[in-house]
Amino acid sequence: MKPSPLVTIAIPTYNRAGSYLPAALGSALAQSYPRLEVLVADNASSDDTASLFQSAADKRLRYLRHPVNIGANPNYNFCLEQARGDYFLLLHDDDMVDHDFVATCMEAAGNQVRGGIIRTGVRIIDERGAVLRESVNDAGAATLAQFYQAWFAGRTCWYLANTLFNTRQLREQGGFRSPYHLAEDGFAIARLARFHRIDIAAIKASFRVHRGENTLAAPTAAALWGREYLELLDCMCALVEPADAPWVRRRGRRFFAKLAYNRAALLPSPAGRARAALEVLRLFDYRCWPTHRIKSLRLIRQAAGSTRRRAGKLFSDIAGLARSAQA
Repeated sequence: MKPSPLVTIAIPTYNRAGSYLPAALGSALAQSYPRLEVLVADNASSDDTASLFQSAADKRLRYLRHPVNIGANPNYNFCLEQARGDYFLLLHDDDMVDHDFVATCMEAAGNQVRGGIIRTGVRIIDERGAVLRESVNDAGAATLAQFYQAWFAGRTCWYLANTLFNTRQLREQGGFRSPYHLAEDGFAIARLARFHRIDIAAIKASFRVHRGENTLAAPTAAALWGREYLELLDCMCALVEPADAPWVRRRGRRFFAKLAYNRAALLPSPAGRARAALEVLRLFDYRCWPTHRIKSLRLIRQAAGSTRRRAGKLFSDIAGLARSAQA
């Protein structure tokens, strides 16, 4: 009898031994599914990460340490290169999976190796693990375009914690790669979704939001996210049927414009948020003006109190783009 698929849970980590890594690792090792390997790729941490694994006796666990920090995305692809499993889960060192995440996915796949991706619902948790919100995976869609639309409509959330990849196909598609090295997870999911997809409604993973996440440092970074989102949308439109591409692009532009504004709103200074809002508005241009208007003007007004002259110039630029939209 053919054995069940081997599943790799890979945890790329850097300096989180004293915070979230033990919980992420514990959730991986607590899986009820038997054919499992847990791979930890330490990106040259300067804390006590190595000491966590000095006496580890679990035969399913492999700990690999880089002598120097190679960067986050190269470490993701290093994990993929090292994986021995038929399926691959990239679990960030601040996220977690339920004890039956892998078992649920393998049961849905009939304990066979199938192409593409297997995805579950996900909960969003805070620094202490408290649940902020939950999202069932309601993406059960017949076509690739409908699958993308489910994301745009908020019926599913695209995170790595709730996505199991076919290892071979993820490698063949180039692993985790994107033009600006910001949304590699979205590109990977979009590319593999054109193959066999299994959508599980149940919530079986936790994505954590906290102050230690990577944040934007400059208004130009918001524009980079916007460009990345537009590249991702181009990728999606190239993969769907030609007849579906126009409405995927139309709905996707509105969706990604909102995401870009959310990125702009993370900037610490009001003036920075205002400049970023203008950059996003220029990037997505007048075709999304109704979507932009409320978010962009709110961010501009926030800057008015401390930088009136600059805010006045930004208001003028916004008004010019509004006139273009109405022309």
